[in-house]
Amino acid sequence: MIPYGKHTIFPDDIDAVTQVLEQGFLTQGQQVPAFERALCDYTGAAFAVACNSGTSGLHIACLAAGVTSGEVVWTVPNSFAASANCARYCGAEVDFVDIDPVTRNLCTASLVDKLHLAAAENKIPKVIIVVHFAGSSCDMAEIAAITEPFGITLVEDAAHALGAQDAQQHVVGASKYSAMTVLSFHPVKSITSAEGGAVLTNDDELAALLRRYASHGITRDPAMLGDAHQEEPWFYAQFELGFNYRLSDVHAALGLSQLKHLDSFVARRYNLAQVYHKALADLPVIRPVLDPNSAWHLYMIELVEHDRKQVFNALRERGIGVNVHYIPIHLHPYYQQLGFRPGQFPNAEHYYHRALTLPLFPALSADNQMEVITQLSEVLS
Repeated sequence: MIPYGKHTIFPDDIDAVTQVLEQGFLTQGQQVPAFERALCDYTGAAFAVACNSGTSGLHIACLAAGVTSGEVVWTVPNSFAASANCARYCGAEVDFVDIDPVTRNLCTASLVDKLHLAAAENKIPKVIIVVHFAGSSCDMAEIAAITEPFGITLVEDAAHALGAQDAQQHVVGASKYSAMTVLSFHPVKSITSAEGGAVLTNDDELAALLRRYASHGITRDPAMLGDAHQEEPWFYAQFELGFNYRLSDVHAALGLSQLKHLDSFVARRYNLAQVYHKALADLPVIRPVLDPNSAWHLYMIELVEHDRKQVFNALRERGIGVNVHYIPIHLHPYYQQLGFRPGQFPNAEHYYHRALTLPLFPALSADNQMEVITQLSEVLS
């Protein structure tokens, strides 16, 4: 089976992990700070806080932004459930902004309309979580211009988009137009630390708060502990109800080693996307926008004439590990129990019912990609 996504591990990645295993610190050593510095160097962000998953990163980003019970957080339906769940963890209400049917990212026209209605009802969201779907950046400059008058905090969900650039050629993660950017290092993402995530920000107070939330709410920062404990090197104090979301040194070592390969990974993904784009031109499918600035986490097509279930099953039977990204969040039973219903976000739902994910990952060979194209062409013939 040719999978839709897969990690690529090199000998130097294995060596990096082995070195940590052979040294004294498996966790809370120097690999995590080194990985955080490297992420800052790559993205241009001032601060990075590593954590044990992208979901954890979204959670602490919401906490740092002040999301609590009674607040409202918006995101898009076209994402993994974690993009909304993170706000629910904080006790907040969640709502959604429909997607643009072409870019499959947040629709700014829908955002403007929804904000006007929210203002009239005095329900402006505390935070909007902006998802860079499939690796292609939203227009953060436009979204920031729309939301700034309302005092909304923007959090970028860049789980798909490490290695991408926005329309102004800013590296995703620089957080030029947002308070924080969240990354994921799951095995199918741009780089992997096996599991892991990070939150990037340019705000020192947010960075300190994120760091505490990721580590039980505890700090040893002398500036916070006061003079009475300056001569007590063992002393630490808990200031918030935080979580054990720390990344281990083993995971950080893998992430740090993988980061050296990021640009080549993204370049390879774009090359594969170009091959698909050309080869599928005459098939009854809608191809994604061929964005040269995307990190190309996913290559998603939409079936125009064929039944998705039949095509999906036929390709799986032929050894092609297609997938579907994503079931709209508001259609999950949990969110249906909160009052959401089919038909509320028609663009996201229309896209979902026709969507199909084709295999795309750096180690996908030319022969295997041609096999995907051949089998898809035969199934659609």
